[in-house]
Amino acid sequence: MTDALMRDAARQTKWILIALVAGAIAGIAINLSKGALPWLETVLVDVVFRLLGDVFRNALMLLVVPLVFFSLTGGVASLRNLGELGRVGGRTLALYLVTTVIAVSMALALALFLEPGADVDQATVAFVPPAPPPPLLDQIIGMVPTNPVQALATMNMLQIIVFSILLGTAILMAGEPGQRVRAIVDDIGQVVMKLVTIVMLFAPVGVFALLARAIADLGFDQIVKLIQYFLLVLGALLLQLVVVFPLMLRTVGGLDPRPWLRKMREVWLYAFSTSSSNATLPVTLRVVEQRLGASNRVASFTIPLGATVNMNGTAIMQGIACVFIAQLYGIDLTLEQLLTVVGMATVAAIGTAGVPSAGIVMLAAVLSQVGLPVDGIALILAVDRLLDMTRTVVNVSGDAAVSIIVARREGELDLETYRSA
Repeated sequence: MTDALMRDAARQTKWILIALVAGAIAGIAINLSKGALPWLETVLVDVVFRLLGDVFRNALMLLVVPLVFFSLTGGVASLRNLGELGRVGGRTLALYLVTTVIAVSMALALALFLEPGADVDQATVAFVPPAPPPPLLDQIIGMVPTNPVQALATMNMLQIIVFSILLGTAILMAGEPGQRVRAIVDDIGQVVMKLVTIVMLFAPVGVFALLARAIADLGFDQIVKLIQYFLLVLGALLLQLVVVFPLMLRTVGGLDPRPWLRKMREVWLYAFSTSSSNATLPVTLRVVEQRLGASNRVASFTIPLGATVNMNGTAIMQGIACVFIAQLYGIDLTLEQLLTVVGMATVAAIGTAGVPSAGIVMLAAVLSQVGLPVDGIALILAVDRLLDMTRTVVNVSGDAAVSIIVARREGELDLETYRSA
């Protein structure tokens, strides 16, 4: 990474951090002064902040499909052979699975020990249970698109990933014609990355508006009722972020985790403000490649895949929420139920879309599977917005950590870039 790129990244991170703090202050001020000037609150929250925040979020989302499709297709096509594809894919999926199981197991252990739901009254928050998810067999069949154009148009990320991997594999096997197609895919990928740079120029404004609106809409009286649950989930998320991931980088990757922690700040700011792994994907991919030194060959495969199937933060929330709701209703979970929660939370995290609040919807499937009341979700909705922002930070951090470890094991990590300031 050149000195100019590092200076630009540092400058942008500084302005995003300033926007984050300013947005929090503005949101708190509006929340505390509710009712004083209702017309001004309406104009600021429902018009100005909504306009700026939603436009920025939409701009990030428009990058997701072309970025995933061209980066994943190009990444697979750039591998030297099918054996390398199997090795990289196997390592990536294994590490994603391990981190998710660790996350939900840790969450269950903490919740069972600290009992966050033992003395918390039920909150009165309206909740309409979602439709039950389709059977697992139907979900597996549905991963293979019958119409790839429709999959791209509807942002069906699992189908897009399957199609991209198949197309990249075909390019890899097609010899000279495949190399010509690969060159076109790589060129378009570079153009898409330039589009990412353009959108990021407006990031401070978007971050300010998104955070200010989120905090202004929160009801602090509801947060107080669930403070134990909130703090426990937050603590578990932070443990995964600053203990589990650095330990994995040290033990599995043989790397000093401090550069990773330092350089991930930009990704964390985007993830926290957007609450969307998909919306943060362009930033995650850029930081992992340009600031942390992973090769495009690895990062273009692992990051898009992780944004769809690796949701450590979501798994933590679902594990603690199951125990919390069981305690509220006076239900003692058996060992079989706890093991079911681990399995279901892992599967649900894989199937959770990388968009705001998707994890709370998938929680219904986990609760149903272990026989807990789905209506209990209503009790945690009051504080889920803030937790959603934080667990998105953990989700994208898991993607980045696994990508760096895989790149290191494959000899595709530029150690000089990784260790640089």
